[in-house]
Amino acid sequence: MLRREQESSPPPHDFRTTHWSMVLEAGTGTEGGRTALETLCRNYWYPLYAFVRRSGYGPDESGDLTQEFFARFLESDSLGGVHPDRGRFRSYLLAALKNFLAKEWRDANRLKRGGGKEIIAWDQFDPEERYHLEPVGDVSPEVLFDRRWAHLLVARVLERLEAELVREGFAERFQMLAPFLQGAAEGLPYVEVGARLGLSEAAVKVAVFRLRRRYGELIREEIAATVSSPDEVQAELHHLIEILAG
Repeated sequence: MLRREQESSPPPHDFRTTHWSMVLEAGTGTEGGRTALETLCRNYWYPLYAFVRRSGYGPDESGDLTQEFFARFLESDSLGGVHPDRGRFRSYLLAALKNFLAKEWRDANRLKRGGGKEIIAWDQFDPEERYHLEPVGDVSPEVLFDRRWAHLLVARVLERLEAELVREGFAERFQMLAPFLQGAAEGLPYVEVGARLGLSEAAVKVAVFRLRRRYGELIREEIAATVSSPDEVQAELHHLIEILAG
C-alpha cells in the first residue's frame, strides 16, 4: 500500500533524465540508446502487452504487435514528433499504442509485422503466464494497463530500495522491514522484529519511519521520470495511489 503521508515529501528529481529523454536517446542507435531502449521495454512492455491482450488479440499476435509497436514507435520519423513537454509519458504511450492498433487493423494484410527488427527478447518476460494471473471480468484494457504500470513502478522502487540497503550492509533489515511498507506486516509487533534484528522497539520504529520516507522519495523519483514538469508529479502520485487502492 502506498501511504498518503508520502505525498508531503519534497521531490528530489531534477527532471533532466526522464522517459522522454530515454525515448530520444533510444532512437540514436548508440550503446546508450540501446540501454535506454531496454529500460523502456522493461518498464512498459508487459503493461502494453496486457492492454493488447485485453483488447481481444491472441497470445502470439499480442506479442508480435507489442514488439512491432516498439519498433515503429522508435523509428526516426516517429521520434520527430516527440517532445519532452508532452506531459505524462504513460498517457502518451498508451495513446500511441491505440493509434498503432487502429492502423494495424487497417493494414493487417499489407505489411509484414516486425520488419526484421529485433528490439528486445520479449519472451523473457513470460507475458502469457503473467496474463493468466490477471483478473477476469469487466476490467477494461485501459484500467489493466494502468494497474500493471503502477505495480511495476512500485516493484522498481522496492528493487532500488533493497539495493540501497544491501550496499549499506542491511540486507536482513530490508527483508524484515519491507512488509511494513505495504501493509503486509499488520499485527507484527515491533518488539518481535527488533529481537530478530538486535534492535530495540524504539529503534525499529525509527528504522521503519526512515524506510517509509525513503520509499516515498523513490516513488516520487520514478514518477518524476514519467512526466514533463514538477507540477505534474502530484497529480500522477494521486493517480498511482488510486490505482493501488482499487
